[in-house]
Amino acid sequence: MARENGGSRRRRAGALVAAAAIAAPLGLVATAAPAQAAAYCNPSAGPYQRQVEKFLGLPVDGRQSGSDCRAIRGFQTTHGIAPNVGYAGPITWGVMSLTNTQKAAGKNPNKARACPTNKGRIACVDLTRQLSWVQDGARLVYGPVPVRTGRDGAETRTGAKKIYWRNKNHWSTLYHVPMPYSQFFDGGIAFHATKGSVWSPPGSHGCVNMRDADAKKYWSLLKSGDDVHVWGRKPGT
Repeated sequence: MARENGGSRRRRAGALVAAAAIAAPLGLVATAAPAQAAAYCNPSAGPYQRQVEKFLGLPVDGRQSGSDCRAIRGFQTTHGIAPNVGYAGPITWGVMSLTNTQKAAGKNPNKARACPTNKGRIACVDLTRQLSWVQDGARLVYGPVPVRTGRDGAETRTGAKKIYWRNKNHWSTLYHVPMPYSQFFDGGIAFHATKGSVWSPPGSHGCVNMRDADAKKYWSLLKSGDDVHVWGRKPGT
């Protein structure tokens, strides 16, 4: 009799373990479902729908579709545009237009000779195209690379500058953020790496924000005393 009770207990325990093993995945799926819900897509066509469709290589019909929205959302997410709901609005089209302009610069960004070619090693900053590069005389050394400059009301100041102080691991006591590979050339304005997207609006507080790899390269190429030339006007300022 004792053996029979023990066997019964073992069988009941095994059944409970099996039931738990079956129930556990169901519970996990139920818990994870809300997090996996599809992100919101704006069903409306934006004012720049056709331009955005053409830029992304989509059928150009001016009508919003699910595939249109997903493609636009992908671009917005990659470029740090919020809200990333797939709406073809002015900010999204503005970033696309800017990337087109930057691509058009190719490997001859100083074709208009806006950046001096008689200074030797110099860092050039074109606010209008949101581009920067390093040249030595007329020879392109590095770039052009996309940058994010000062927003409206905090514009990056134009003119001839010089790098006067460098701090590889600088911390902003004003904005309480890291500014890696900082090279200051105009008061509190510096080249430095940023964690966010260099295309995301509205812009910096005056600094020339760069992608990490580009800021590192500038750090290796430039030194205190090197010239910096800034000109143009950032779109939207």
